[in-house]
Amino acid sequence: MLRILSLLALTALSIPAPAHDSAATGASQSTLPAAVRGAAATVDGFHAALRRGDTRSAAALLADDALIFEEGGVEHSKVEYVARHLPADAAFSQAVATTVTRRTGGSNGAFAWVATEGRTTGAYRGRAVDRTTTETMILRRVGRAWRIVHIHWSSAPAR
Repeated sequence: MLRILSLLALTALSIPAPAHDSAATGASQSTLPAAVRGAAATVDGFHAALRRGDTRSAAALLADDALIFEEGGVEHSKVEYVARHLPADAAFSQAVATTVTRRTGGSNGAFAWVATEGRTTGAYRGRAVDRTTTETMILRRVGRAWRIVHIHWSSAPAR
């Protein structure tokens, strides 16, 4: 898995930067390259499932060997993420609002990457939330479907 991620990262550096999505209301795919739109729809489907609290549908979009990095923590597989962190991510997503401010993406064969910037606001567990967010997802095509093989989330207090 690490070898695949390294190869994709090196490949991504050689792909010209595509147009950015600056729609403040969400994740319009119209400015992404056509080859990336299906992968981006999977990313959006994952987030929609989290917002509904539908952890089963969210998990179905992850590859079994998914690797999730979040705020310094790591889950090394889909099974580990589902058992340890997915329920909390769904609860958080239901409690706050997230706005996509910019999105880029690229692809190379059976792999695609979608990088999203945004802002999350609201309240969770009695605490105010106002954070700028970054997310990178790497996806692998499996037949006609895209599956998420890597997620990297980070955030910082909004300025």
